[in-house]
Amino acid sequence: MTRKSRATIPVERVQTGVRLEKRILKVLKALADLNDITLGDLLEGIVLHAFEGKAPLGPENLAKVAELKKVFQLDLDASSSHRLRDSSHAGRR
Repeated sequence: MTRKSRATIPVERVQTGVRLEKRILKVLKALADLNDITLGDLLEGIVLHAFEGKAPLGPENLAKVAELKKVFQLDLDASSSHRLRDSSHAGRR
């Protein structure tokens, strides 16, 4: 993600309590830090790109993500997204 120098758009942001997989969150926080943006800004950018069917991360950031996934032992991928379950519910359906 890159920041382009354009006119800013005023928005109303709200605080939210979103639960995320721990290692995914670590990768996201580290990526935001490496890009000198907030976690919220990173997530907004990813979502806005996804809403338009566009890739949110370029080759440089994807390489960073690959490194961070190794650091934080994140072995999940897109195919995992609909199979994640809280470990406290591991035996339940």
